[in-house]
Amino acid sequence: MARAAALPRLAEAVALAPAACDALRRDDRRIVIVGASGWIGRALLAGLFDALGEEAARARIACFGSSEREVRFGDHGIVQQPLDSLADLETKPTILFHLAFLTKDKVGGMSEEAYVTANRSLSGKVLDALGSIGADRIFVASSGAAAFADDPDAAHDLRLYGSLKRDDEQAFGAWAESAPGRRSLVMRIYALSGPFINKHETYALASFVIDALADRPIEVRAPIRVERSFVPVREVTSLALAELMSEGPPSLLIDSGGTAMELADVAEAVANRLGGSVERAAIGEGRPNIYTSDPSAYDALLARHSITSTPMGEQAAQTAVTLMRQIA
Repeated sequence: MARAAALPRLAEAVALAPAACDALRRDDRRIVIVGASGWIGRALLAGLFDALGEEAARARIACFGSSEREVRFGDHGIVQQPLDSLADLETKPTILFHLAFLTKDKVGGMSEEAYVTANRSLSGKVLDALGSIGADRIFVASSGAAAFADDPDAAHDLRLYGSLKRDDEQAFGAWAESAPGRRSLVMRIYALSGPFINKHETYALASFVIDALADRPIEVRAPIRVERSFVPVREVTSLALAELMSEGPPSLLIDSGGTAMELADVAEAVANRLGGSVERAAIGEGRPNIYTSDPSAYDALLARHSITSTPMGEQAAQTAVTLMRQIA
């Protein structure tokens, strides 16, 4: 309980940066979120409700996903509509967050043809609807996997996922370049942190945080060197809002930022903030697993909008906010 009391409140962990809040006040575009029930979508919703207030947020936000359902985020909920109804929205100036995609962990559970068809259909529905609904700003959550699309040494599922993400990058960038007044920000996201983290069995950070909260040693089991660069979800959403609601080039493609860290150093940062010890398996001679970004363009945008980067320890605390129930 003492450890829980030391964590930030959810509102603090999702709070949008001042530059994003200022942008929301001076720009009244409708905000459409495709993929609202996912990690970034829920964190964005929580940040928007906190920044705008519930009444204004409900009047300004429209959510879409695979089916009609209520998306919960903290004490609030909002109904997302089926993606097929996106094109039925009234035409008005809109900033759209395209966050929906079948990730590479889905490759093994379906045929490759079905996987490719499903993702191309999803992105096609978004792209086809942009003009009719009046969208002139779009944020696309791409993936660092796009950098491995043509890497012969990368795993097949990573190359397939990456190639589809790269197709999205090109399609939405071309949309922004095709008419005056449009802007796109496509971000290749490498590693996220923060509230509403999902796939707890897949993400090392979730495992580390849960171990620390449960007073277990934080185990790093990888027998090779593993490097990742983390950014908090609130930083990503803040940067997207601040940049797209300001003037700039029609299309931007950037990597997410963060400092490249070996998983043992990530675990140490978690332990230093949340308590506990780290047990790191011996690192052998195998090929290192390096999945880190080039943060230069991201850092330049942070500086442009006076957004302060978040140390890894505090990223761990923000991630822990919605993981406490895992140890109940």
